[in-house]
Amino acid sequence: MALSLDNLSKQKSRKKPKRVGRGNASGKGNYSTRGIKGQRSRSGGKKGLKVRGLKPLIAQLPKVRGAGNFILRKNKRDIEIVNLDVLDKKYKQGEKINPEVLFRDKLIKNENSLVKVLARGKLSKGLEISAHFFSNKAKEEIAKSGGKAIILSK
Repeated sequence: MALSLDNLSKQKSRKKPKRVGRGNASGKGNYSTRGIKGQRSRSGGKKGLKVRGLKPLIAQLPKVRGAGNFILRKNKRDIEIVNLDVLDKKYKQGEKINPEVLFRDKLIKNENSLVKVLARGKLSKGLEISAHFFSNKAKEEIAKSGGKAIILSK
């Protein structure tokens, strides 16, 4: 009979299985590869435990904390913040400022991101500022200095 793949039989392994837990002379005597203490080191301790290895998908995802409504909005663009004191230093009286100008002057990192103007510092010049969001105090400061706050659509 010729030897081919369909008439090969699996040969039994000649290696004896490792005898664990048969005294110190066996090489694996003291804790029998189970570690020191705990439920898994004792007999019958593997029933009813959590499956080790892969976590369920929901447990693998990181928790989102402190994101507020920004994480829930449909438009996932980042919101970049610009303060009034920076605008006051950078621009002259009566200039028109929009996200393209802010990006050109490297005050925001991405020209497609949403821009929010906050009221840190004082504004001494009348500027026409176009942005997606304004804080209430920033609107008041802009109006007080003789400028305009124009809200852009998202």
